Amino acid sequence: MPDLSTEAPAATGALASASAVPPATSTESLSPGRPGYRRMSFALFAAGVAAFALLYSTQALLPAITADLGVTAGAASWTVSAATGALALFVLPLSALSERFGRRTLMTLSLTVAVLVGLLVPLAPNLEWLIALRAVQGAALAGLPASAMAYLAEEVRPKALVGAIGLFVAGNSIGGMSGRVLAGWISQLWGWRAGLAAIGLLALVCAVVFRVLLPKARNFRPGTLNPRALAKTVGGHLADPLLRRLYAIGALFMTVFGAVYTAIGFRLVEAPFNLPQGVIGSIFLVYLVGTVSSAAAGKLVARLGRRGALYLAVGTTAAGLLLSLSDSLGAVLLGLVLITAGFFAGHAVASSAVSRTAKTGRAQASALYQSAYYVGSSAGGTLGAVAFHAGGWGATATLGLLAVLGVVSVTLYGTHAARTERRALAASS
Repeated sequence: MPDLSTEAPAATGALASASAVPPATSTESLSPGRPGYRRMSFALFAAGVAAFALLYSTQALLPAITADLGVTAGAASWTVSAATGALALFVLPLSALSERFGRRTLMTLSLTVAVLVGLLVPLAPNLEWLIALRAVQGAALAGLPASAMAYLAEEVRPKALVGAIGLFVAGNSIGGMSGRVLAGWISQLWGWRAGLAAIGLLALVCAVVFRVLLPKARNFRPGTLNPRALAKTVGGHLADPLLRRLYAIGALFMTVFGAVYTAIGFRLVEAPFNLPQGVIGSIFLVYLVGTVSSAAAGKLVARLGRRGALYLAVGTTAAGLLLSLSDSLGAVLLGLVLITAGFFAGHAVASSAVSRTAKTGRAQASALYQSAYYVGSSAGGTLGAVAFHAGGWGATATLGLLAVLGVVSVTLYGTHAARTERRALAASS
C-alpha cells in the first residue's frame, strides 16, 4: 500500500462543476485558533453523537428485544443490520444531492428525519415494523457521513484535516457509547422501548446544537444533478487503486467492530458472566477509548506515517480479539478496549486518507468509503450474531481475526505495489 500521506491522482469526472472545489485560501479555510473552527468542531461532534446513537440504538438491547418479542438472536440482529445496510445503500445518491443543495442543508435534513423516525421507533408493534423503521432511519442518516467528510475537506486547511475528521469520528464513538449506556440502564428499569425513546431525545438535542453552531460553507460551489457525470465520477474513484484499498480497509475494520459489538451482549448475559442489561450497556463506556484514539489519529500519522498508523491499529485490534477469548471479565473488557482503540484509529486514518486523495467528487469518494464501511457493519452484525449462536464467542472472534487478516493482506499488497511502481519509475528515469 503506498504511503497514504502521498496523495494519489484525483478521480476524474465531477458532477458538473460542483465537485471541483477550489483550494481554500488562508483567509477562507478553518484551522485551530481561527474563527469558526471551534463552532464547526462542536457542531460536527454533536452530529456524530446523534448519528451513532441512533444508528446503533438497538445493539445493546438485542437480548431484551429477543426475549420480549420472542424472536431469535439472528432475527433481532436485523434491527441493527437493516439500519446500517440502508445507510450503505443510500449514502451515494444522497451525497450526490449534497453536491447540488449543499453539505449543510443535506446534513440538517438527514438528522431531522432520522430523529423524527427515532421518536417513532419505540412505538413499533412487532419486529417487522421495528426493522422497517430502522431501515428508514438508516437511509435518512446516509446523508450525514459523506457530506460531513466533504464539508471538512472543503472548509478545513489540509494540515488540520486529519484532526478535524478525528473529532467527528470521536463524536461517533461518544454517540455509540452514550446511546448504549443510556439505553441499557433505562431498559433495565422501564424496558427496551423506554431506552430507545431516551436515545431519540438525546439525538434531538444534538441535532439542535448541530444546526445552531455549524458555520455556513464558504468554499462550496453548487453543481447540477447529472447521472452520467455521477457515474463517471464514481467510476473514476473505483478505478483508483488506492481508493479501492481504502474502501476495503474500511469495510473489513467495520466487519470486526460490527461482529464484536452485536454479539458481546449475548455473551455477557450468559454464564459465566450473567450480567444484567444495565451493566451490559455500561460495557460500552469503552467507547471513550475510541474517542481518544480517533482524535489522536493525526498525531499517530505525523509520527508513524499513515501506513504505520494503520499497522498499529491492526495489531491493536487483533490483540484485543485474542484477549477477549478469556473467560475472565477483566480480560474481556481489556480486549474490548483494544478492539475499540484499534478500530477507531484505523477508521479515522483511512477515512481522512480518502478525503485527501480525492481532488474531485469528494462527496462521492467519501460516500463510497461510507458505503463499504456500513456494508461491513451490516455483514459483521448479522454474521457475528449467527457465528456466536453457532459456535460461541470463539466463532465470533475468529470471524473478526479473519477480517483483520484481510486488512493486513490489503495493506501488504499495497506496499508491494508501491515498491514495484517506484522501481519502475527509477528504471525509466
